[in-house]
Amino acid sequence: MPIKVAVIEDDHAVQLMYKFKLEYEGFQVAVASNGQEGLGVVERFQPHLILLDLHMPIMNGTDMLTHLRAADWGGDVRVIILANTSKNEAPQALRFLHVDRYVEKAHSTPTQVVATVKEVMGIT
Repeated sequence: MPIKVAVIEDDHAVQLMYKFKLEYEGFQVAVASNGQEGLGVVERFQPHLILLDLHMPIMNGTDMLTHLRAADWGGDVRVIILANTSKNEAPQALRFLHVDRYVEKAHSTPTQVVATVKEVMGIT
């Protein structure tokens, strides 16, 4: 059974780039363009891991993660934050929401992001 990854990202080009790269590597992928849509996708899709952008319209990544962690089904989902800001500039709330990795998009290629997904999921 393939590992399921949800990509929650409001930039459509970036969203597709990660989707195609992950599918090429054998992952099953679902996408959403904001946190509110992302919660629905995650509940239906039940991913093993979420790539989560922080700055999105309607509901940002921090709020989505807060809702996710409060739900019975969302407490154990692995999460990699994808952000355009450094970890030092990230919202303080992230410290309490169990994030597996924090990746700065500007300093990471799609190949590096997929490598991070594999590392977090224990794939060699």
